[in-house]
Amino acid sequence: MDKRIIYKNTDGTIAIIIPADCGLTVEQIARKDVPTGLKYKIVNVSDISTDRTYRDAWTIDDVELTDGVGEWLQ
Repeated sequence: MDKRIIYKNTDGTIAIIIPADCGLTVEQIARKDVPTGLKYKIVNVSDISTDRTYRDAWTIDDVELTDGVGEWLQ
């Protein structure tokens, strides 16, 4: 799949979900797998840096997380 799901954890770190080809759409996977109440953005894989050297310093502005909100049930 050429999409990734990005969201910000409650501690401010960035999480990236790599969706599996499981018969669900990327939107369904995002709603299911992003923790409840957290906003997310679906991006192309090419939008994510391949340089993981400073991955703990990656940031995203909350206003960019516009594609939905997680509905994850524990």
